[in-house]
Amino acid sequence: MLNRGGDMKKVQPIRDDRIIEGMKHYFYTRNMRNYLFFCIGIYSGLRVSDLCRLTVAEVRGTHVNLIEQKNKHAKRFVVHHSIRSDLDDYIKDMKDSDYIFQSRQIKTVSRMRGQPIDRTTAYRFLVSAGRQFGLTEIGCHTLRKTWAYRLYMQDPRNLALLMEMFGHTDPAETLDYIGLTQDMMDKAIQALN
Repeated sequence: MLNRGGDMKKVQPIRDDRIIEGMKHYFYTRNMRNYLFFCIGIYSGLRVSDLCRLTVAEVRGTHVNLIEQKNKHAKRFVVHHSIRSDLDDYIKDMKDSDYIFQSRQIKTVSRMRGQPIDRTTAYRFLVSAGRQFGLTEIGCHTLRKTWAYRLYMQDPRNLALLMEMFGHTDPAETLDYIGLTQDMMDKAIQALN
């Protein structure tokens, strides 16, 4: 996402659990595909490019197993218990080879149906929902950052795990990525006399 100066705008994690629950409800009542996309994103730490291309076969069991597109690493994670039944209902009539998050449109060049949504579509529905909750620094990386932020806040000892997941060698890089450096600066400034 570019700002007016042409620089990349830094997106933030969703820090407030009430907003996360509100967004889950917002999506749930409007669009099951987008609800599951949002939930799998905040419970897995997947990049949006990997989320878009998830297939039914990859999510049928208790765990999701896939090869990440960007770095070709194998990734395995449990499907969060809060969405398991919704996910099972959503995919029950789909073939294993189907993409979970299918575009409703026929692709312009290939003329194919049933293709995965692209990151632009994901960006649009995430930003649109975020606006409903007053979020301005939201984008495709928000889901991944939200997952990491929540994992860290649950237990700061998870920092080493997050560094490994993101391929960071410096803890400061990971803290900055998940928005904690900014939080710490804000808190320090507010504490000034």
